[in-house]
Formats: sequence, structure tokens, C-alpha cells
Amino acid sequence: MPSKPPGAAIDHARSQASRRLVGIAAGLAAGALWGLVFVSPRMVSDYGGVEHTVGRFVVYGAVAVFVMLATRRRLPTLRQAGGAVGFSILGFTGYYLMLALSVRDAGSEIPTLIIGTIPLALMLLGKPEGLRWRVLLPGIGLTAAGLLLMVEAAGAFEGSGSSSPHFVRGLLLAAASMASWTLFALGNVAWLRNNPQVEATDWANWLGVASGIGGVLLWLAAGPSLTDAAARPDWWLFVAICVATGFGSAWLATVLWNMASTRLSASLCGQLIVSETLFGLFYSFLWDQHLPTVAQLAACVLFTLGIMASIRAHR
Repeated sequence: MPSKPPGAAIDHARSQASRRLVGIAAGLAAGALWGLVFVSPRMVSDYGGVEHTVGRFVVYGAVAVFVMLATRRRLPTLRQAGGAVGFSILGFTGYYLMLALSVRDAGSEIPTLIIGTIPLALMLLGKPEGLRWRVLLPGIGLTAAGLLLMVEAAGAFEGSGSSSPHFVRGLLLAAASMASWTLFALGNVAWLRNNPQVEATDWANWLGVASGIGGVLLWLAAGPSLTDAAARPDWWLFVAICVATGFGSAWLATVLWNMASTRLSASLCGQLIVSETLFGLFYSFLWDQHLPTVAQLAACVLFTLGIMASIRAHR
């Protein structure tokens, strides 16, 4: 077969580079929005993890319905709707419920460490066939080193909740939540690539409707009554935060993540998730009005270098 003309090859290379750049930017932006959920619960401490999770997902579902009606977006087929329900459980309601229960049983530090291994799992499980391990290992190593340094700086193994009678159950729930989101991320990439006719916004809307329904069910199963919630201090601030995170950290972040998932490999997407931790730390430092410690700053530098090394490896 005749080879492509040089001009066509150059245009194709530029198109691929532009597509990858858009995917990287979208993935980093999604991480910046996801990072908000690290600090938003601290703004209204009278509301627990279940209330914040439910509020975010119910708003996500409402935004999705509004967008679908206002723009007359396409409706899913029965098979697509079933896929959205399954993925919403893996990546949203089921994941957050297991995580909240694990924190209840085992404290916050060790579950956070277990969840922090998601980028590493995605980089290992989502490696493209043509990518050699030797070019991927620097990014994995830098990310792992940053994670360990952050754990050490936080003293995660001191007073971690191991005295709780349900500590082992908490660890198992944390591991299950980590596996759940890992499966969601890998499956989300595969689903979008196998359904190229479905736009990122449509898939985000369908996930939002399913997650909104799941949020209502979660509220009925584990949440307080609406009267009790509304009687607590800072009710309207809580509602405002749910609206902000439901739109930004859920709907918009999912649209951006879907854009990244259609343009990048699962391993590179996994590395970009580290940006959620980086932005979450940045927002926390701003909220607490203090500078990071030397160890925390060093961990952030390692995380950043890990992202850069992974982007370079996937060129």
C-alpha cells in the first residue's frame, strides 16, 4: 500500500497531539473540581459524609435532567441506561457509601491511604500494549514515593482507629471502595471507546440521573430526615455547597473526565487523578491559612513530577 503523503502524516500527528493535550487539560480540570470535596465538608461541620454525598449527587441528577430538557439531549437506550446505573454505583453512590462506612469503622487515615493507591492501580492495569514498562515506571515510582511521604507526614499509622472493634471490616470496605472506583475508571474508558456515538456530555447526564436516584435511595436508607437536616446550623450554606459541588465537582467534572477518557489511555488518566489530591491539599492549605510542611511540599513536588513523567511516557 502507498504510504501517506508527508503533509498528511504531519497533520495526523498534530491532530493526535492536540487531542492528547485537550484530554490532559480536561483530566487536570476534573481533578481540580474533584479536589473541592476535600474541603467542602469542613465548611459546614454539622453535616456528615452521607449528607454531603447525597446532596452532591441529588444536585448532580437535577443538573443532568435540566441539561437534557433544556438542550433536548438524546435519551439513552435501555442497554445504555442499564450501563449508566451500573457505572453510577461503581463510581458514585456505591463507592462513596463504602468509603463513608470504612471511615466510620477504621478512621480516616488508613482508608485514605488505600484510596490513594487508585492512580497506581490504574497505571498498572490500564497500560497500553505498546508502552514499555521501563518508560512507565518513573511516573509510578514518583507517585508511590509521594504517597508514602504524605502518609508519613500525616502520621497515618498513629491512632488510625485500629482499636475499633470493626477495624478489619473498615479495611475491607476501603479496599472494596478502591476496587469499585478502579473498575469504574477502567470500564468508563472502555465503554466510551466502544460507544463513540455517545458524547461525553450525554454520558455524564445519564450517569447523573442514575446517581441522583441513587442519592435519594441513600438518603432514605442512611440519611436524617429533611426536617432534622434543615434545623441544623448553616443549613443554607450546606445547600449552597451541595449546589456548587453537585454542578462543579460532579456534573462538570464528569463531563471533563469523559473527555479525557475518550482521548487518553486508562494508565495516563490514572496518573492525572493525582491532581485531585494536589488540588485538595491546595484548597485545604488555603482554608486553614497555613503553608505546607516541608514533607507535604516534597510530596506535592513528587506528585507533580510523577504526572509530568507519565505524560512524557505516553507521548
